[in-house]
Amino acid sequence: MTYSTEQLAQARKLGTSTLFEASGLTTSAADVAIRPVWAGASVAGPAYPLECSPGDNLAIHIAMEKAPRGSILIISTGGFVAGYWGEVLTVAAEAAGIAGLVIDGGVRDIAALTARRFAVFSRGISMRGTIKASAPSVGQPISFTGTPVAMGDLVVADDDGVLVIPVAHVEHTLAQGQIRADKEAKMMEALTQGKSTLQLMNLASWRQA
Repeated sequence: MTYSTEQLAQARKLGTSTLFEASGLTTSAADVAIRPVWAGASVAGPAYPLECSPGDNLAIHIAMEKAPRGSILIISTGGFVAGYWGEVLTVAAEAAGIAGLVIDGGVRDIAALTARRFAVFSRGISMRGTIKASAPSVGQPISFTGTPVAMGDLVVADDDGVLVIPVAHVEHTLAQGQIRADKEAKMMEALTQGKSTLQLMNLASWRQA
């Protein structure tokens, strides 16, 4: 699945919180423990899912040759935190056109990742290296911290978290997200003019005497 430049820009601008609320999908948000390794990281693109054995990153090296340009690698490790990814793989990813990384394991070389502004979201940071002996799954659907991920699903990640929108829901979610954002913009304008959230959200009945 490919998305237009306009769709990806819109997704990043709307952000994960707005899109999550707009999607109506309760299983689309990844574990809240998956955080950006540097503040302000933001990325949107089609998912390329893969699975690593605990402490083994061979599947990542295979995926680097298979993932379409613009993809975001979504990597399940079973929550095992080790340094699956660092500066070398970041340079390789940039050359391959990979847009970003989301992993429920760990990464390392944080200073280099930050300097290169490569979007990485992980469960933790670990200096511990990995072996290269097995590749359980590359490019096949996975469950990422309980969130279903298939190739081509739209991944949006920012400071608020990681969101995975199934292909069939992308168009509707972006449209509803824009409606929500426009509504909130009008609400914030009204707030600057003296209105209260109780008034604007029809919660006046809860105002205490």
